[in-house]
Amino acid sequence: MSHKPNAGQPLPTVLVPTPNGPPLTIGEATGRWQLVVVYRGKHCGRCKPYLNQLQSMLTRWNDAGFDVMAVSADTPEKATADIEEYGWTFPVGCSLMEADMHSLGLYISDPLTPTETDRRFAEPAVFCLRPDGTVQIAAISNGPSARPDLEALLDGMIFTIENDKPARGQVIDVT
Repeated sequence: MSHKPNAGQPLPTVLVPTPNGPPLTIGEATGRWQLVVVYRGKHCGRCKPYLNQLQSMLTRWNDAGFDVMAVSADTPEKATADIEEYGWTFPVGCSLMEADMHSLGLYISDPLTPTETDRRFAEPAVFCLRPDGTVQIAAISNGPSARPDLEALLDGMIFTIENDKPARGQVIDVT
């Protein structure tokens, strides 16, 4: 069983390769907010509209103070094909290792058929990380149909930043 990240605590630092540049670092203190979207991969028909919406909102996320990235377990070739087909300009990480999926607390699935994909993959997740790399929001799904609404999330994060709200959900043990 994977350990889920705790609100207000650092997200484990994970280095994710990219198909066309330097690797991405998730969970590192960068001095800026981070939006990290974990997507299932090229095979997922629900991921494309979500990431296309993210692309259409990219300037608004950046203007709100966020560095935006998306990561998956896809091969560099599959990630490149999606980047080229959909015109994504945010950084896209690929080849997410299964050990890193576990360290981020992601749900992991096996392909249902050999034609779906050729490897295990992470189910969707969205992390909003504070400039110090701690978790403000962790939305981790076990299936493709449950993801945060990007408009509502951006609105909520702008409110959070403007009002200096702490991470919620920090009560872990109530005994």
